Amino acid sequence: MTTAAPDRYQVTIVKYGTRQTVRSDVYLNHHLYGEPDGPIGMDYFFWVIRNADRTIVVDTGFSAAGGARRRRTTLLDPAAAFDALGVDRAAGPPVVVTHAHYDHIGNLDLFPASPLTIAAAEYEFWTGPYADRTLLHHSVEDTELDHLRQAERAGRLRTFADEVELAPGVRVVRIGGHTPGQSVVTVNTDAGVVLLASDSVHYYEEYQRSMPFTQVANLIDMYAGFERIRAMLRDGQIQHLVPGHDPDTLARFTPVTGDLAGLAATIGEEPR
Repeated sequence: MTTAAPDRYQVTIVKYGTRQTVRSDVYLNHHLYGEPDGPIGMDYFFWVIRNADRTIVVDTGFSAAGGARRRRTTLLDPAAAFDALGVDRAAGPPVVVTHAHYDHIGNLDLFPASPLTIAAAEYEFWTGPYADRTLLHHSVEDTELDHLRQAERAGRLRTFADEVELAPGVRVVRIGGHTPGQSVVTVNTDAGVVLLASDSVHYYEEYQRSMPFTQVANLIDMYAGFERIRAMLRDGQIQHLVPGHDPDTLARFTPVTGDLAGLAATIGEEPR
């Protein structure tokens, strides 16, 4: 079937994991805000972009081993979620790696034939001399970084400097801050342009109040990223912001029924 709108998509947000923690564990130097500490949830997502012509996967979630090592709660096996969505993993759909933390590349082995797109700054950092430093390395799994190296050797890894058009209506843009190559994805839908912010914005509050996340590679870049995203919303460049970990995310969009009920939501109609 050929779609009449090759540059329009439906975005599906899938919640596959969760944890409970406290605000001082997620906001950098929380005590400086002069506010009481308190509980906060953190949900874990990946995203699927699709229309009648193509399917694009954005991040792949944490692996069973990576999640268990950090005592994260798995709500849904990502492989089962991809299958429930009808993602043909064997066909090698393109996969965007927004950054290389364990909860975003944990299941790259589910896509052994897929081309991977990642910011050059991200790949170069995690294959460079500082990736093993304790304050950085705790957020990655070495075996998962090896999947990126294997993809590079196989010619499946595509890197970019600042931004790249992955397909008509889908762009990947490097923001930095959280990691050197932290990227976001913009997607055209019939409901407007969606920004999949990934971990450039973990929580809605984070960008609204300019409260940096506790894990940050470049603090100035993170602040600049908040400003950039606010400007995109203000100027109408994007209509929908989807953060990387906010438990309120699914409630803001159209709930999915069936096998993924309560664990997924969509933005836009699936173009046919």
